[in-house]
Amino acid sequence: MRISTAGIFDASINQMNSLQGQMAKTQMQLSTQKRLLTPSDDPVASARALEVTQSQAMNEQFATNRTNARNSLAQEDGALSNVANLLTNVKTLVVRAGNPALSPADRNSLATELEGRLTDLIGLANTTDGSGTYLFSGYEVKTAPFTQTATGATYNGDQGERELKIGPSRMVSISDSGSAIFENNVAAKGTFKAGAAAGNSGGATLDSSIILDRSQLTGHDYAVKFSVTGAGTTYDVIDNSQSPAATVKSAQPYVDGDPIVFDGLQLTVKGAPADGDQFDVNAIKKQSVFTTLQDLVQTLRTPVSGTNGQTALANALAVANDNVTTAMDTALTVQSSVGVRLQELDTLDTAGDQLDLQYASTLSDLQDLDVVKAISMFSQQQQALDAAQKSFKVMSGLSLFNYIG
Repeated sequence: MRISTAGIFDASINQMNSLQGQMAKTQMQLSTQKRLLTPSDDPVASARALEVTQSQAMNEQFATNRTNARNSLAQEDGALSNVANLLTNVKTLVVRAGNPALSPADRNSLATELEGRLTDLIGLANTTDGSGTYLFSGYEVKTAPFTQTATGATYNGDQGERELKIGPSRMVSISDSGSAIFENNVAAKGTFKAGAAAGNSGGATLDSSIILDRSQLTGHDYAVKFSVTGAGTTYDVIDNSQSPAATVKSAQPYVDGDPIVFDGLQLTVKGAPADGDQFDVNAIKKQSVFTTLQDLVQTLRTPVSGTNGQTALANALAVANDNVTTAMDTALTVQSSVGVRLQELDTLDTAGDQLDLQYASTLSDLQDLDVVKAISMFSQQQQALDAAQKSFKVMSGLSLFNYIG
């Protein structure tokens, strides 16, 4: 069999190039400590490694979301703690205001202090995080939730609760609506609003409305309706909360400025009503804590005279104290909910760390190099290349020209 010199050279060069390529690949594996350099090295393992890498990236994103959620909830927890402390201070002021030895100036001083507490409370309700996002405005994160008004404060946000995905199948609320915390408080029995009906045509006005006896309060809605005849002016007190409406007092003679007393309440009407005029007394079912504080300020600044005045003040303070207690309970309930969510984040963090270890272990099994085996392979490839180079030297010397002469 005749082998050309060119054939010998081509075959030898190809073989040495192949051996050098194998050595280069092994050397790259050793330098990167990875068995898989390209998908073609092991298509099945490469596909599985890609899936695991994607799952690991999602797990890392969930961990980042949990960190962000924890920061937001921690800020909310701190704000609610401050709200509870402030309302506790307000309750202390209410108790002090009930001291019958206080002078009007003393009560006015307490009212001024309560105005400061109201301003502080609105400030807490408008708490922001480090990026200027309002905690209690729902989805309206760039709008201040509350604006102070003459009757307390108005809510400018919405009812939304912002959420973050903290796990493959778990969303968590990272905020609470300011309306639910500060406005959705069950009002104490005796929290009411009195005023003239819209269709009144006479000259009668409501001078005052107070609580005389808390033990008689019903929490119902009433109407005081006047009748004007040739015999004089009378009024009926109608309980609209009953079905059908029930008459509490009927055809009572009306005297300008005399108190109208029923079911623990007292209304004072002045002036001459027209026939059919009425004054409504409606129980308030829900009341904003800001309205509670504003009403309390007004109560303390209202002059007190006589036994009835002291009794009315004591009852009004008792109702205000109940409303403040309800508001504080609401804040503490939401704070407890925040604590539960923070606890869940801790639990998911532990599970996420364990899952990350599993992903790392799986990737190691799929991608990592057996260093001892690779070094042994590299030595074998080096020896094979050395043998190929030496044999090429011998083969390239097999020429008849070496024997002529």
